[in-house]
Amino acid sequence: MIGHIHSTESFGTVDGPGVRFVVFFQGCPLRCLYCHNPDTWNFNGGKETTAEELLEEYDSYKEFLKSGGITATGGEPMAQPEFLAEFFAKAKAKGIHTCLDTSGAVFNPKSHEKIDKIIDNTDLVMLDIKHIDSEEHKKLTGMGNEHILAFAEYLRDRNVDLWVRHVVVPGITYNEEYLFRLGEYLSTLKNLKALDVLPYHDMGKVKYENLGIDYALKDVEPLPKEEAIKARDIIMNGLKSKLKHKG
Repeated sequence: MIGHIHSTESFGTVDGPGVRFVVFFQGCPLRCLYCHNPDTWNFNGGKETTAEELLEEYDSYKEFLKSGGITATGGEPMAQPEFLAEFFAKAKAKGIHTCLDTSGAVFNPKSHEKIDKIIDNTDLVMLDIKHIDSEEHKKLTGMGNEHILAFAEYLRDRNVDLWVRHVVVPGITYNEEYLFRLGEYLSTLKNLKALDVLPYHDMGKVKYENLGIDYALKDVEPLPKEEAIKARDIIMNGLKSKLKHKG
């Protein structure tokens, strides 16, 4: 089976536990205003690659990846479900830890047989929850968040280890009400193992210029790390508040 792959990274350190071989899938249905990989949007781009070729590349680095594994990111890896399922199945057959970095946007709660085959061989999901409010999510990404939250709950019901990522953008997601609500929601996910709160940065501006695409957030200043720490505290307060009431 052929997959469309944008690129690979041999020594990823921020894409799951340990040092990892990172595969960037081509194609994404979202148009996040702060996306720093607009070159992965087009579904028709990328290099045609097989799972075997990717695993051969992994094998050439595996001595350095013993504490890590493989991470599929993008783009949106689940937009190529058959290829991703085959790739992860073959990786697991070799005893490799598999991590899926996804927005969850393509998940359909009424028909997810293809996704089941992916998750059957997925050790960890890193889920980007862009915005807890669906209308605001639509403004930020082009679509609501219903399928994304449904995917989070699907992973909870399957007891798949989950890391949640949330980018804090001044004037968009850096909002006490929304952050607290996100924390309340996260309290319902018993499979949550980690929360990464990431400060917005504008390092993707150059790519937009090179591609001739207008960068919608060009006037938004990057968020200082100290503010991201404050945002994480608000999220955790929401989570703890909900758990306290449950108790």
